[in-house]
Amino acid sequence: MTRELLVKVTCGDEAPERLNQGFTVAATAAASGVPVSLWLTGDATWVAVPGRADSFSLDLATPLAELLETVLELGSVTVCGQCASRRSLGEADLVPGARIAGAAAFVEEALRDGVQALVY
Repeated sequence: MTRELLVKVTCGDEAPERLNQGFTVAATAAASGVPVSLWLTGDATWVAVPGRADSFSLDLATPLAELLETVLELGSVTVCGQCASRRSLGEADLVPGARIAGAAAFVEEALRDGVQALVY
């Protein structure tokens, strides 16, 4: 049985290393064949808006837009429903492939057998 990885990123530009690290772990796992579900909450929500990942940079780090693209291609990206609402965002405002879901969906994913959850 293959373990799945659930990564929740809770920060934005105010914590650039933590933001990038969450995306790096999710993209690395996805590229390695691990089933990955990336959840964006708080200010990390903005990364799912087209063009926002392109505006982020961190020295010596893989560009956030590349990491996001990898996870979208090989895994899934979900934006917190309350966080999206607070920012007046709907699914049409997000990059193609990203979805919006609430806490119940997160809890359901986190409690499945064989899931490892990490929070950044």
